[in-house]
Amino acid sequence: MARAIGDLVALAEAEADENLELRQSWNVAPTTDVPIVLERLVDDKMTRRIEVARWGLIPGWAKDPSVGVRAFNARSETIIEKPTFRSAIKSKRCAVPVDGYYEWLKPDTPKGKKRPFYIHPADDSMIFFAGIYEWWKDKSAETVEGEEAWVLSCSIMTMASPSADDADPVLAELGNLHDRLPVPLGAEAMNEWLNPANKDAVALVELATSQAFEVASGWNLREVDPAVGNVRNNSPELIEPLQSLFSE
Repeated sequence: MARAIGDLVALAEAEADENLELRQSWNVAPTTDVPIVLERLVDDKMTRRIEVARWGLIPGWAKDPSVGVRAFNARSETIIEKPTFRSAIKSKRCAVPVDGYYEWLKPDTPKGKKRPFYIHPADDSMIFFAGIYEWWKDKSAETVEGEEAWVLSCSIMTMASPSADDADPVLAELGNLHDRLPVPLGAEAMNEWLNPANKDAVALVELATSQAFEVASGWNLREVDPAVGNVRNNSPELIEPLQSLFSE
């Protein structure tokens, strides 16, 4: 995510605290902070807001935050039953906005190297992934001005990728690249997904996944430099086409 908070507020049609800060990043890794969009009651009014959450869901029953290291993605096929996710999917759903994301293509031969690709909307719009969130009480932290310490965390829902034989060339590319797809939300699905009053998790998961391929068909894929594999590398050059990094 490399957009200013004002741009995100406008695109998500949301509100944000004046002191909210978003750090530009072109190489986001699990357990780092990411922006999320959620709806909750503020002064008895349902309000769409932007918050910052740790990427890697920490369920309320967790004894320590290390659980989140393994819970940055939630499979759509099991999100309703898994103990880590089943509470959040009922009413604590969010959207995770991104400019794009990376996937690695596995080599055809044992000695081959994985190749990273940057996936993003062809029109440079924003992707809103279907996500869930939780608040976790950090009992080991000292209270600040009498208030307990809470950690906001999130996870992104994934689904099976399109077939590599799909008639749509973009969907076929996605299917060939990886067997899982983070679920993007269309406008209608996003409104329903964020509504905490809707408790029908089964229907919501079905709605989100049913329109995901249509949204994804508007994406572009381009190969980028393997430097993205090191989280210490974080600059706009990471999303440039591979060949441009070596041009004069």
